[in-house]
Amino acid sequence: MPETALNPTRDDFAALLNESMTSRGMVEGRVVPATVVAIENDFVVVDIGLKTEGRIPLREFMIDDGAGAPKPGQIVEVYLDRIENALGEAVISREKARREEAWNRLEKSFAAQEPVDGAIVGRVKGGFTVELGGANAFLPGSQVDIRPVRDVGPLMNIVQPFAILKMDRARGNIVVSRRAVLEESRASERAEIVGQLQEGEIRDGVVKNITDYGAFVDLGGIDGLLHVTDMSWKRINHPSQVLNVGDTVRVQIIKINPDTQRISLGMKQLQADPWEGVAAKYPLGATLSGRVTNVTDYGAFVELEAGVEGLVHVSEMSWTKKNMHPSKILSSSQEVGVMVLDVDSDKRRISLGIKQVMENPWEAFVREHPVGSTIEGPVKNITEFGLFIGLNAELDGMVHLSDIAWNAQGEEALQRFNKGDIVEAKVLDVDVEKERISLGIKQAAADPLQGAEYRRGQLITVEVVEQTTGGIEVAFGEDGQLRSFIRKADLSRDRADQRPERFAVGDRIDAMVTAFDKNARKVSLSIKAMELADEKEAIAQFGSSDSGASLGDILGAALRDKAGKS
Repeated sequence: MPETALNPTRDDFAALLNESMTSRGMVEGRVVPATVVAIENDFVVVDIGLKTEGRIPLREFMIDDGAGAPKPGQIVEVYLDRIENALGEAVISREKARREEAWNRLEKSFAAQEPVDGAIVGRVKGGFTVELGGANAFLPGSQVDIRPVRDVGPLMNIVQPFAILKMDRARGNIVVSRRAVLEESRASERAEIVGQLQEGEIRDGVVKNITDYGAFVDLGGIDGLLHVTDMSWKRINHPSQVLNVGDTVRVQIIKINPDTQRISLGMKQLQADPWEGVAAKYPLGATLSGRVTNVTDYGAFVELEAGVEGLVHVSEMSWTKKNMHPSKILSSSQEVGVMVLDVDSDKRRISLGIKQVMENPWEAFVREHPVGSTIEGPVKNITEFGLFIGLNAELDGMVHLSDIAWNAQGEEALQRFNKGDIVEAKVLDVDVEKERISLGIKQAAADPLQGAEYRRGQLITVEVVEQTTGGIEVAFGEDGQLRSFIRKADLSRDRADQRPERFAVGDRIDAMVTAFDKNARKVSLSIKAMELADEKEAIAQFGSSDSGASLGDILGAALRDKAGKS
């Protein structure tokens, strides 16, 4: 026999012991069964099959839910921390065994997505501590209830279900939620209640909450939304106008969404629809009275009866206030007269007009001031194309450039007037459909050309009023009211003298009438034609080019004769 077999070393004993423990399932860090031997001085003595017995504080057994002190012979689960410490004793724990049991149980529930029982036992930063029967978990403050809870006191130390949201055994972290359990329970109850409801059903409910867009009504365990547009056929600006929290109301179930389990409710559906037969009650062209309920950027809504409103577009509010905001014309609650312009029963729309119940100011004007009559008014505006004359508080008339003066055109005619000047004008035309009134200032005075008679070849004296590169403009007639333009080519028979700069403004010169058209209001003048006529007359009187006399001699004699006669 080898020597080592007869005299085993310390290491050999340790190896043999470890082999013995392993064969019996004794592995450190595991939960093992133990038999209670006795209870001595607040310690429970247990036998786990080692060479020595283990001792566990009695208090570790007393924390078991509903459990008392163990009895001798009872089999209990313990956690084997170390097989032997420095004193040769086994280090065992009932508390750690209980924690391991709890983790195993919780991991199974977490994998199966099943709730676990626990109790809120304390507060920590951001939430609470929950005891789960051997393991502690963290309950975030947001997961306590479906709605924020101000006082958690009534929920403390009460066993209730929790859902495990997260588990990390290595770090010993568990996160639970009470809210998830409540939501699941509520969803189940909601689905059951929804399944008992039917669209079109009429029920009584209690107003639980009021918002800007409607009210939530409790139908007995489930809430439905009563939208503000379904409260009444008439316009309601805010639900609080007709409902208060706690009111009992009768509603009809309009729609149930099976996917979201949302319920839409209505109150007006239980009332008669005022739009039925609205086309017969409000025929086109009918004049009515209504109350303004709402003013918008594009018009105003007028209530004709409870639940029936019509729109007055901004373009139908006034004959003359075209660019004003509706709020400058109408105000809420104002009583107004309207005319029915259009009715669309299918779309529940009625178009109304306010200006139609008033007299058209253009029709009134033409009745009081027919075409050809004379009016008087101030110059309200001066533009590049004419003048605007104020006729009354609502209407203006326009005088076109061509109708300002007989003897002036364009800028020269405009410069004769200033804003505020009182002028007299004749009504030339009134277009009621286009809402235009045409006036003429010059037509209010006699046309200076109508009384004048000019014949071709007549010599007249004119005054230069303007010099241009193309010729000169001259004035003539009574008070210089008539104007004519003498072209450059008509300024002289000699090309060298056909220069406009020869003439200065204010010069008085003679010219010959070459054409006169009274209808076209045109008198054509020419200095060249006058000179040629004078030359022709001189040759006829004093000789011809065949007599041997020069043209200068003939003209000189003619001029002397003319001077002598004068």
